[in-house]
Amino acid sequence: MFRLGSGSLQLVVSSAFAEQQRGFATLKDISMRLKSIKNIQKITKSMRMVAAAKFSKAERDLKGARAYGVGAKTFFDNIDSEGEAENAKAEHKQRQLIVLVTSDRGLCGGVHSAIAKEAKLMLANADKDRDIRIVCIGDKSRNALQRIYAKKILITGNNIGRAPPSFGDASIAAKAILESGFDFEEGVIIFNKFKTVVSYETSKMAIMPLETLKQKQNLLTYDSVDDDVLQSYSEYSLAQLIYYAMKESAASEQASRMTAMEGASKNA
Repeated sequence: MFRLGSGSLQLVVSSAFAEQQRGFATLKDISMRLKSIKNIQKITKSMRMVAAAKFSKAERDLKGARAYGVGAKTFFDNIDSEGEAENAKAEHKQRQLIVLVTSDRGLCGGVHSAIAKEAKLMLANADKDRDIRIVCIGDKSRNALQRIYAKKILITGNNIGRAPPSFGDASIAAKAILESGFDFEEGVIIFNKFKTVVSYETSKMAIMPLETLKQKQNLLTYDSVDDDVLQSYSEYSLAQLIYYAMKESAASEQASRMTAMEGASKNA
């Protein structure tokens, strides 16, 4: 009986020892894990260097692009007085256009999700009788909204983010909006405004269609502005504002990607 007891005790101890061995990683496992971490760090460091180079170019381009956006925005601010703005709110415009400026690429923190979140908030708080249409510049905004708001998406544009945005890209987007057949009464562009390398601000910028522009009393302060000139400037200014928003968002995206890849390298 003693030998049986000893034998069974020996089996239990052997089983426990085997389980203990399986709980610890071998030197080979540790070596493979370290090698994997180093490979990940190499990738994230390379991505950070690429993002840093793209950010430097985006920041330089932004300085020139701001003249486009600030100039157009100043004109609209001058003709849209506070009193008229309050009256416009009271009139309760029925048709609204929302332009979302993102890109097709990820791995850049919460840059794109911040724009989608702002758009969802506007749509959730809007009156049910309002006709709202969305223009998605970049796949990230479309992917975030298409499940719930697919019927409201008017135009989508992709291949954004691989190359720096150009005025030609903005002109294509503006032309698509003007030829879409949706006669909006008011519009807004949602984009990320670059502040510093580690910060950005999700901002809104109003866009004004031609018919709304004609109704502004302060427009009379400008001499010799006939309908043809006003229409040409209205169309051109839409491309101006979209171009400015795309450049601001591009700089914010590259800065955020650079920061994200630096954090990923440290945490690998």
